[in-house]
Amino acid sequence: MIAILGPTASGKTPFAAALADALDTEIISADSRQIYRGMDLGTGKDLIDYTVNDRQIPYHLIDIADPGYKYNVFEYQRDFLTAYETIKQKGKLPVLCGGTGMYLEAVLKGYRLLPVPENAELRTRLADKSLEELTEMLKQYKSLHNTTDVDTAKRAIRAIEIEEYYAHTPVDERAFPKLNSLIIGVDIDRELRREKISRRLRQRLDEGMVDEVRRLIEQGIQPDDLIYYGLEYKYLTLYVIGKLTYEEMYKELEIAIHQFAKRQMTWFRGMERRGFTITGWMPGCQWKKRSLLYKRNSKRISTFVSGELRIES
Repeated sequence: MIAILGPTASGKTPFAAALADALDTEIISADSRQIYRGMDLGTGKDLIDYTVNDRQIPYHLIDIADPGYKYNVFEYQRDFLTAYETIKQKGKLPVLCGGTGMYLEAVLKGYRLLPVPENAELRTRLADKSLEELTEMLKQYKSLHNTTDVDTAKRAIRAIEIEEYYAHTPVDERAFPKLNSLIIGVDIDRELRREKISRRLRQRLDEGMVDEVRRLIEQGIQPDDLIYYGLEYKYLTLYVIGKLTYEEMYKELEIAIHQFAKRQMTWFRGMERRGFTITGWMPGCQWKKRSLLYKRNSKRISTFVSGELRIES
């Protein structure tokens, strides 16, 4: 498998699509919010990126759950394996692409996580703590969870709950395939990324992101559930229900997305410290040129792909 990771607005999706087109294969998404149907503008679900040379690149694990549902990393492992095996049965090399560090690491590290029950006593104990306090607590753990995708108190409490369960409950590793993966990092210059984030935010607001949140609420999704998803849905919901002015929403959301991109890079650098080899860190803005480079000239990619195909044959 080839895994392509990078922060938001880095160009990783068009890069992955170009590579999948070159290799005639399919993409598995690793995005914790793009799994939800109808949550399109707020998640940056640019499906046009999956069309390359007038051909639709098949993708998996996008639009698979209803808004309001609390999809989790255990379900992601299950659904990832289904998609992975489906692609492999076609004799193709899957391309994993996304920016949710927890999902990426959960499948790349090669052991199955187990569902964790709710801990009512722990939740009561943590209920009055601020997000900042919970984040500091979470930093003490060294497993899958850090602060990358945690920007609400509820999500932080759930992350701590999971860590506490694994810390105090003997859990045998369960069968999960050891995937031979080539991991490619995609990023762009920090200032260019900041500019692109701000431009994309304005564009999505112009395209109706506020109306998308209003529609979800009108369909019966509770505001607290939307706030739980964080970032765009958190701040836009607070605006729609009257807790923030438009100007406050825009300013706070823009800052939050920039901070999120920084936390993503912190996670990926942490993966390198935890033993993962990430190739490249190449500029996503040059994805057209780079895809051809990988297909025709890159010894590392060519060797990896040919080796995988020999194994399959």
